[in-house]
Amino acid sequence: MELNRRNVMKLAVGGLGLNLNPLMWPRHALGDQQAGLTAARIKSCIVIFYYGGPSHLDMFDTKPDAPSNIRGEFKPISTSVPSLQVSELLPAHAKIMHKIAVIRSMHHTNRLHDSASTESLTGRQSPQGDREEFAPIDQFYPCHGASVSYMRRDMNIEVPHAALPWVFHNVVDTPCQGGGFLGSMYDPFQINGDSAKVSFQADLFTRRENLSINRLQERRTLAKKLTADNLLNSYQQPQELDKLYTRAMNLIQSKRLAKALQIEEEPLAVREKYGLYPQAPDAGVRNVAGYQMRGQNLLLARRLVEAEVPYVNVYDFRQQGQNWDSHSQNFKEHKNRLVPPMDKAYAALINDLDERGLLDSTLVVALGEFGRTPKINGNAGRDHWPDCYSLTLAGGGIQGGAVWGASDKIGAYPVQDAVTPADLAATIYWRFGIDPKTIIHDQLGRPHRLAEGEPIRKLFI
Repeated sequence: MELNRRNVMKLAVGGLGLNLNPLMWPRHALGDQQAGLTAARIKSCIVIFYYGGPSHLDMFDTKPDAPSNIRGEFKPISTSVPSLQVSELLPAHAKIMHKIAVIRSMHHTNRLHDSASTESLTGRQSPQGDREEFAPIDQFYPCHGASVSYMRRDMNIEVPHAALPWVFHNVVDTPCQGGGFLGSMYDPFQINGDSAKVSFQADLFTRRENLSINRLQERRTLAKKLTADNLLNSYQQPQELDKLYTRAMNLIQSKRLAKALQIEEEPLAVREKYGLYPQAPDAGVRNVAGYQMRGQNLLLARRLVEAEVPYVNVYDFRQQGQNWDSHSQNFKEHKNRLVPPMDKAYAALINDLDERGLLDSTLVVALGEFGRTPKINGNAGRDHWPDCYSLTLAGGGIQGGAVWGASDKIGAYPVQDAVTPADLAATIYWRFGIDPKTIIHDQLGRPHRLAEGEPIRKLFI
């Protein structure tokens, strides 16, 4: 076997596919000061990503007085907050709106899924601009979870960032889910969902039968010797490599994390509260991959927060074309397939966190990459609309029942307190006690702010 860096990594960690390669770490980032890192206001953040783009007009920003070709089929209903209404599709949300804040003025300029997802989950537009990717490209800007992990890298957190239950993609995996220029060390701990069993696993815990912990330790010892003997002469930071191996071994032996993934230990009543679904949906409802996981994804997110994982990404759907992208039959899709499981699971999560005393310390962000067009198209659908759409925040000190921003009379453009993905990123960092203006550096040494936006401070108590 050729003795190169890739093969040494395989020797060290047994080819387990860990996203922990320090060879991707930017040299400048490793030495940055943690400017802006203060006592954290929140302990955890859960970001629920409704991939494909939910219709804000049919959920959180209804327009009952608009013409029929804009307002659509659904009526607004009252909620637990006087004067605040949501769509009739959201009865579970309606009962807990006193725990939720709605932003009705999010906007950006990306009209395509890949670039819109990138800006939504990193706070910055892709350097490639507004386009879809048809071949894999390297991610440039780090996602929120990676940036939080980097800024808290000296806190010795076992799993700083987890993502589940898959890596979402359009034609290729969308390049916004990892560490970007911070390096693969800051990629999330990937948790995989099994739709057939409605269960979860991580490759980290799957080892060949003959690959014991002792053998892995022996491989680590070999790698340390090779480094000490300068056989890895192209690698200049053996102390960081040792930290990598230590982290890998600790994770492999983590009983707390392994237990968190055992979702079948939850009482059946709890699992049903979040939503358990049969292999095939009801007649007339479009069957899409992974729909059985939608409720259990949020239950696992709660279990990860209990296991002290600070940042959790939940990707509601995996595949473009089988998600929230309702170009055709928008109302049928939202009513029969998309919204009911989302409504049920979200309310269960918020109530569960609240009952367990975790809601005040956990910020829950729920959003898509854009909204849908005010005007209904010829296929009874709504098309992409990044010019104005809605998202929700709960927990983490939010003012429950608050509404931030407003759209015009047809939900097309913000008319008050416009918000950008950069503002959302800044808000998340600020709630962790991290200064959004902190400077980090890419692999060429160029400086970048963590976020270019401003925190939405007035939404928080």
